[in-house]
Amino acid sequence: MEDLATLFMQPATWIALVTLIAMEVVLGIDNLIFISILTNKLPENVRERARKIGISLALLMRLGLLSLVAFIVTLTKPLFELFGHGFSWRDIILIAGGLFLVWKATKEIHHSVDLDPNEDVFDTKKVAGLTFNAAIFQIILLDLVFSIDSIITAVGMTDHVPIMVIAVLVAVAVMFTAATPLANFIAKNPTVVMLALGFLLMIGMTLIAEGTGFHVPKGYVYAAMAFSAGVEALNIFARRAREKRGRGASSH
Repeated sequence: MEDLATLFMQPATWIALVTLIAMEVVLGIDNLIFISILTNKLPENVRERARKIGISLALLMRLGLLSLVAFIVTLTKPLFELFGHGFSWRDIILIAGGLFLVWKATKEIHHSVDLDPNEDVFDTKKVAGLTFNAAIFQIILLDLVFSIDSIITAVGMTDHVPIMVIAVLVAVAVMFTAATPLANFIAKNPTVVMLALGFLLMIGMTLIAEGTGFHVPKGYVYAAMAFSAGVEALNIFARRAREKRGRGASSH
Protein backbone atom coordinates (compact mmCIF):
# COMPACT_ATOMS: atom_id res chain seq x y z
CA MET A 1 0.00 0.00 0.00
CA GLU A 2 2.88 2.31 0.87
CA ASP A 3 4.48 1.53 -2.50
CA LEU A 4 1.26 2.57 -4.27
CA ALA A 5 1.13 5.83 -2.31
CA THR A 6 4.74 6.55 -3.24
CA LEU A 7 4.04 5.68 -6.87
CA PHE A 8 1.11 8.09 -7.15
CA MET A 9 3.05 10.91 -5.50
CA GLN A 10 5.30 11.07 -8.55
CA PRO A 11 4.24 13.51 -11.33
CA ALA A 12 5.53 11.07 -13.97
CA THR A 13 2.98 8.52 -12.75
CA TRP A 14 0.06 10.87 -13.37
CA ILE A 15 1.38 11.84 -16.80
CA ALA A 16 1.69 8.15 -17.73
CA LEU A 17 -1.80 7.45 -16.33
CA VAL A 18 -3.53 10.26 -18.26
CA THR A 19 -1.70 9.34 -21.48
CA LEU A 20 -2.53 5.66 -21.10
CA ILE A 21 -6.20 6.38 -20.30
CA ALA A 22 -6.44 8.45 -23.50
CA MET A 23 -4.85 5.64 -25.53
CA GLU A 24 -7.08 2.97 -23.97
CA VAL A 25 -10.24 5.04 -24.59
CA VAL A 26 -9.29 5.51 -28.25
CA LEU A 27 -8.59 1.78 -28.66
CA GLY A 28 -11.88 1.06 -26.88
CA ILE A 29 -13.80 3.15 -29.42
CA ASP A 30 -12.67 0.77 -32.20
CA ASN A 31 -14.04 -2.11 -30.14
CA LEU A 32 -17.28 -0.21 -29.43
CA ILE A 33 -18.00 0.65 -33.08
CA PHE A 34 -17.91 -3.05 -33.98
CA ILE A 35 -20.11 -4.02 -31.02
CA SER A 36 -22.64 -1.27 -31.85
CA ILE A 37 -22.99 -2.25 -35.51
CA LEU A 38 -23.27 -5.95 -34.71
CA THR A 39 -25.78 -5.64 -31.85
CA ASN A 40 -28.00 -3.28 -33.87
CA LYS A 41 -28.72 -6.23 -36.18
CA LEU A 42 -30.20 -8.24 -33.31
CA PRO A 43 -33.85 -8.05 -32.17
CA GLU A 44 -34.41 -4.89 -30.14
CA ASN A 45 -35.21 -6.74 -26.91
CA VAL A 46 -31.74 -8.37 -26.71
CA ARG A 47 -29.49 -5.59 -28.05
CA GLU A 48 -28.78 -4.00 -24.68
CA ARG A 49 -27.93 -7.37 -23.13
CA ALA A 50 -25.60 -8.23 -26.01
CA ARG A 51 -23.80 -4.88 -25.67
CA LYS A 52 -23.34 -5.34 -21.92
CA ILE A 53 -22.05 -8.89 -22.39
CA GLY A 54 -19.65 -7.74 -25.12
CA ILE A 55 -18.20 -4.90 -23.06
CA SER A 56 -18.05 -7.03 -19.90
CA LEU A 57 -16.10 -9.67 -21.83
CA ALA A 58 -13.75 -6.94 -23.09
CA LEU A 59 -13.11 -5.90 -19.47
CA LEU A 60 -12.56 -9.48 -18.28
CA MET A 61 -10.18 -10.22 -21.15
CA ARG A 62 -8.16 -7.06 -20.51
CA LEU A 63 -7.90 -7.71 -16.77
CA GLY A 64 -7.10 -11.38 -17.41
CA LEU A 65 -4.33 -10.42 -19.82
CA LEU A 66 -2.98 -7.89 -17.31
CA SER A 67 -2.55 -10.72 -14.83
CA LEU A 68 -0.39 -12.43 -17.46
CA VAL A 69 1.84 -9.46 -18.29
CA ALA A 70 4.99 -11.61 -18.32
CA PHE A 71 3.30 -13.92 -20.85
CA ILE A 72 1.99 -11.00 -22.94
CA VAL A 73 5.53 -9.66 -23.35
CA THR A 74 6.60 -13.00 -24.87
CA LEU A 75 3.93 -12.59 -27.57
CA THR A 76 6.13 -9.96 -29.21
CA LYS A 77 9.08 -12.35 -29.64
CA PRO A 78 9.52 -13.54 -33.27
CA LEU A 79 8.46 -17.13 -34.01
CA PHE A 80 9.60 -17.26 -37.64
CA GLU A 81 10.85 -14.96 -40.37
CA LEU A 82 9.20 -14.35 -43.73
CA PHE A 83 10.18 -11.76 -46.37
CA GLY A 84 12.67 -10.26 -43.94
CA HIS A 85 10.12 -9.72 -41.16
CA GLY A 86 10.04 -11.72 -37.92
CA PHE A 87 6.46 -12.73 -37.14
CA SER A 88 5.41 -13.03 -33.49
CA TRP A 89 2.17 -14.32 -31.95
CA ARG A 90 1.06 -10.69 -31.64
CA ASP A 91 1.59 -10.18 -35.38
CA ILE A 92 -0.36 -13.33 -36.21
CA ILE A 93 -3.25 -12.30 -33.94
CA LEU A 94 -3.33 -8.77 -35.39
CA ILE A 95 -3.32 -10.09 -38.97
CA ALA A 96 -6.09 -12.60 -38.19
CA GLY A 97 -8.16 -9.92 -36.45
CA GLY A 98 -7.57 -7.46 -39.28
CA LEU A 99 -8.63 -10.00 -41.90
CA PHE A 100 -11.78 -10.77 -39.88
CA LEU A 101 -12.63 -7.05 -39.63
CA VAL A 102 -12.06 -6.50 -43.36
CA TRP A 103 -14.21 -9.55 -44.18
CA LYS A 104 -16.98 -8.49 -41.79
CA ALA A 105 -17.05 -4.86 -42.93
CA THR A 106 -16.96 -5.87 -46.62
CA LYS A 107 -19.80 -8.34 -46.07
CA GLU A 108 -21.93 -5.68 -44.34
CA ILE A 109 -21.21 -3.13 -47.08
CA HIS A 110 -22.24 -5.73 -49.67
CA HIS A 111 -25.50 -6.29 -47.77
CA SER A 112 -26.16 -2.54 -47.78
CA VAL A 113 -26.01 -2.31 -51.59
CA ASP A 114 -27.63 -5.69 -52.30
CA LEU A 115 -31.00 -5.55 -54.04
CA ASP A 116 -32.33 -8.25 -51.70
CA PRO A 117 -34.27 -6.31 -49.02
CA ASN A 118 -33.87 -9.17 -46.54
CA GLU A 119 -30.14 -8.54 -46.37
CA ASP A 120 -30.17 -4.79 -45.74
CA VAL A 121 -27.67 -3.79 -43.04
CA PHE A 122 -29.46 -0.44 -42.65
CA ASP A 123 -32.66 -2.18 -41.51
CA THR A 124 -31.88 -2.63 -37.82
CA LYS A 125 -35.29 -4.21 -37.20
CA LYS A 126 -34.25 -7.36 -39.04
CA VAL A 127 -31.87 -9.96 -37.73
CA ALA A 128 -30.48 -10.66 -41.23
CA GLY A 129 -29.56 -14.20 -40.25
CA LEU A 130 -27.60 -13.14 -37.16
CA THR A 131 -28.43 -14.97 -33.94
CA PHE A 132 -27.64 -13.79 -30.42
CA ASN A 133 -25.03 -16.53 -29.91
CA ALA A 134 -23.40 -15.80 -33.28
CA ALA A 135 -23.17 -12.11 -32.39
CA ILE A 136 -21.59 -12.88 -29.00
CA PHE A 137 -19.10 -15.26 -30.65
CA GLN A 138 -18.01 -12.59 -33.16
CA ILE A 139 -17.76 -10.01 -30.37
CA ILE A 140 -15.55 -12.40 -28.35
CA LEU A 141 -13.19 -12.82 -31.33
CA LEU A 142 -12.75 -9.08 -31.80
CA ASP A 143 -12.65 -8.43 -28.03
CA LEU A 144 -9.65 -10.78 -27.89
CA VAL A 145 -7.82 -8.98 -30.71
CA PHE A 146 -8.49 -5.49 -29.33
CA SER A 147 -7.70 -6.61 -25.77
CA ILE A 148 -4.29 -8.01 -26.75
CA ASP A 149 -3.50 -4.84 -28.74
CA SER A 150 -4.68 -2.73 -25.79
CA ILE A 151 -2.57 -4.54 -23.18
CA ILE A 152 0.55 -4.64 -25.36
CA THR A 153 0.14 -0.88 -25.85
CA ALA A 154 -0.17 -0.47 -22.07
CA VAL A 155 2.92 -2.61 -21.41
CA GLY A 156 4.87 -0.49 -23.88
CA MET A 157 3.92 2.73 -22.08
CA THR A 158 4.46 1.83 -18.41
CA ASP A 159 5.94 -0.88 -16.20
CA HIS A 160 3.42 -0.35 -13.38
CA VAL A 161 0.48 -2.77 -13.39
CA PRO A 162 -1.73 -0.56 -11.10
CA ILE A 163 -1.56 2.23 -13.71
CA MET A 164 -2.55 -0.25 -16.43
CA VAL A 165 -5.49 -1.55 -14.36
CA ILE A 166 -6.81 1.97 -13.65
CA ALA A 167 -6.50 2.96 -17.33
CA VAL A 168 -8.34 -0.19 -18.46
CA LEU A 169 -11.13 0.31 -15.89
CA VAL A 170 -11.63 3.95 -16.92
CA ALA A 171 -11.63 3.06 -20.63
CA VAL A 172 -14.19 0.26 -20.14
CA ALA A 173 -16.34 2.59 -18.00
CA VAL A 174 -16.36 5.04 -20.93
CA MET A 175 -17.35 2.16 -23.24
CA PHE A 176 -20.25 1.22 -20.95
CA THR A 177 -21.42 4.85 -20.83
CA ALA A 178 -21.14 5.44 -24.57
CA ALA A 179 -22.40 2.05 -25.81
CA THR A 180 -26.16 2.66 -25.88
CA PRO A 181 -26.04 6.32 -27.08
CA LEU A 182 -23.63 5.35 -29.88
CA ALA A 183 -25.73 2.35 -30.94
CA ASN A 184 -28.93 4.44 -30.89
CA PHE A 185 -27.26 7.20 -32.89
CA ILE A 186 -26.13 4.68 -35.52
CA ALA A 187 -29.62 3.15 -35.65
CA LYS A 188 -31.29 6.57 -36.13
CA ASN A 189 -28.80 7.73 -38.77
CA PRO A 190 -28.43 4.92 -41.35
CA THR A 191 -25.74 6.75 -43.36
CA VAL A 192 -23.51 6.65 -40.28
CA VAL A 193 -23.51 2.84 -40.58
CA MET A 194 -21.63 3.06 -43.89
CA LEU A 195 -19.17 5.53 -42.36
CA ALA A 196 -18.63 3.22 -39.37
CA LEU A 197 -18.11 0.25 -41.70
CA GLY A 198 -15.52 2.33 -43.54
CA PHE A 199 -13.82 2.93 -40.19
CA LEU A 200 -13.81 -0.83 -39.52
CA LEU A 201 -12.25 -1.45 -42.95
CA MET A 202 -9.53 1.09 -42.19
CA ILE A 203 -8.92 -0.34 -38.71
CA GLY A 204 -8.74 -3.85 -40.20
CA MET A 205 -6.19 -2.78 -42.80
CA THR A 206 -4.20 -0.98 -40.08
CA LEU A 207 -4.11 -4.17 -37.97
CA ILE A 208 -2.90 -6.17 -40.98
CA ALA A 209 -0.23 -3.56 -41.73
CA GLU A 210 0.94 -3.57 -38.09
CA GLY A 211 1.07 -7.36 -38.12
CA THR A 212 3.21 -7.42 -41.26
CA GLY A 213 5.73 -4.94 -39.88
CA PHE A 214 4.45 -1.67 -41.36
CA HIS A 215 3.90 0.80 -38.54
CA VAL A 216 0.95 3.12 -39.14
CA PRO A 217 0.93 6.13 -36.78
CA LYS A 218 -2.34 6.00 -34.83
CA GLY A 219 -2.62 9.78 -35.00
CA TYR A 220 -3.02 9.69 -38.79
CA VAL A 221 -5.71 7.01 -38.59
CA TYR A 222 -7.78 8.74 -35.92
CA ALA A 223 -7.34 12.17 -37.52
CA ALA A 224 -8.82 10.75 -40.74
CA MET A 225 -11.67 9.17 -38.76
CA ALA A 226 -12.35 12.44 -36.91
CA PHE A 227 -12.37 14.42 -40.17
CA SER A 228 -14.78 11.95 -41.80
CA ALA A 229 -17.04 12.00 -38.73
CA GLY A 230 -17.02 15.82 -38.82
CA VAL A 231 -18.07 15.87 -42.49
CA GLU A 232 -20.84 13.35 -41.78
CA ALA A 233 -22.04 15.48 -38.83
CA LEU A 234 -22.33 18.48 -41.17
CA ASN A 235 -24.31 16.32 -43.62
CA ILE A 236 -26.69 15.28 -40.82
CA PHE A 237 -27.20 18.89 -39.70
CA ALA A 238 -27.79 19.99 -43.32
CA ARG A 239 -30.28 17.15 -43.89
CA ARG A 240 -32.22 18.04 -40.73
CA ALA A 241 -32.28 21.72 -41.72
CA ARG A 242 -33.72 20.80 -45.15
CA GLU A 243 -36.36 18.60 -43.50
CA LYS A 244 -37.39 21.45 -41.17
CA ARG A 245 -37.64 23.87 -44.09
CA GLY A 246 -39.68 21.30 -46.00
CA ARG A 247 -42.11 20.84 -43.10
CA GLY A 248 -42.37 24.62 -42.68
CA ALA A 249 -43.14 25.14 -46.37
CA SER A 250 -45.78 22.38 -46.41
CA SER A 251 -47.58 23.84 -43.38
CA HIS A 252 -48.19 27.19 -45.15
